[in-house]
Amino acid sequence: MPSLEHLPADAPTAEIMAVLDRDGALILDDALSAAEVDALVAELTPYVDATPTGKDSFTGSRTTRTGALVARSPRTRPLVMDARVLALAEALLKPNCHRYQLHLAQVIRIMPGQPAQAIHRDRWAWGRQMPGIEPQLNTIWALTDFTAANGATQVCPGSQAWPDDRKAEPHEIARAEMRKGSVLIYTGTVFHSGGANDADPDSEKNGDRWGLNITYSLGWLRQEENMYLSCPPEEARKLEPELAALVGYAMSNYALGYYTPPLPAGAGPETVPPEWSLGVPDDAEGSLGGAALLAEVIARASEAREAQVKPVG
Repeated sequence: MPSLEHLPADAPTAEIMAVLDRDGALILDDALSAAEVDALVAELTPYVDATPTGKDSFTGSRTTRTGALVARSPRTRPLVMDARVLALAEALLKPNCHRYQLHLAQVIRIMPGQPAQAIHRDRWAWGRQMPGIEPQLNTIWALTDFTAANGATQVCPGSQAWPDDRKAEPHEIARAEMRKGSVLIYTGTVFHSGGANDADPDSEKNGDRWGLNITYSLGWLRQEENMYLSCPPEEARKLEPELAALVGYAMSNYALGYYTPPLPAGAGPETVPPEWSLGVPDDAEGSLGGAALLAEVIARASEAREAQVKPVG
């Protein structure tokens, strides 16, 4: 059985990329302290506990997937913006896009009794197009220990070169066993899946496997998690500008992402970038008006609506 390479959390980007290019996946050990993980778990637990299990064999009848984490979980945000991971996104994704984006952020809890998930490629979210282009960089942050017994992710090292219809043999499948606080890094093209959780549900540690799945993709692709609904403008306004842009409140390219505010005739601009909805400063990159114009437009729209409903006579 193959194994995944482990590197220290402070390994140079070039060294990590060399392993990622060869194997499609690797583990950075001890990227978070135990205290950081415990605080994150405490913040996420109410949401995870309230999340229903999956409805089919792929999502898992003994698996939960909890999303909207950028809006819900302030402690998740530094992981989304982790400089080590973003350096990898720069190296892997930027050659094929003007801007990369957050593709999804969710906690995947695999509970005892969950069979192994079907081995797949995450890039299949877009179908089986774009051969030769890597569309995605994925991370799974271990919020519990990952073991072969409790559902550690299955990965087929080197399988990014396989054809789509290739079936993995048992001797080609590695397990992403890692300590709590470590992070699995893998591409959208490598074959992988959630592992079977055969742990004792009555064990002292409950037997659940918690992984924080944070994924990035090319900015010109549709995001798997609809970030504009998971993190709407009223929530995105609370974020640091760099994180808001990564969520999707920024132009992906010259003409990708603009919108027209649906205001009364003459009450506002016709073409603005998405960050305009957050009241960005006037001098922000890509801004066509920013905070001052937004405030003016809101006032003018309010006046226009009042005029429309004013009694006659």
